[in-house]
Amino acid sequence: MSGPYVIRGSVSLPEAELMWRFSRSSGPGGQHVNTSDSQVELRFDLAATDALPEVWKDRALQQLESRLVGGVVTVRASEHRSQWRNRETALVRLASLLAEATAPPPKPRRKTRIPRGINERRLREKKQRGDTKRGRSGRDW
Repeated sequence: MSGPYVIRGSVSLPEAELMWRFSRSSGPGGQHVNTSDSQVELRFDLAATDALPEVWKDRALQQLESRLVGGVVTVRASEHRSQWRNRETALVRLASLLAEATAPPPKPRRKTRIPRGINERRLREKKQRGDTKRGRSGRDW
């Protein structure tokens, strides 16, 4: 692998806590497809890990609640014919999934008022536009 996969900041995925499983991938591949286990299933026990700060862990458990099975998040990759490239893809997917799930919630929106001048200008332009259209007809209103 190309080194530790950083989630955010100095926090990275520990190699010892990653569980790999390989199987035969479906789809085209010719003679090669029946002999190699190129599909990769990567599992990470999110509930039991100590690699994430407690706040991030709680946030991730809440965000990924529908994807978790017994506190374990699973990512599968089978796009490439090479098991190595599928491993890389699965790792990148897991790291980005955890980075998104542990991100802090966005700041709440502050209500703002539309300035009075903008509203008046909009109404004045609407009135002018209506007068222009009304002036196009031959009738005298």
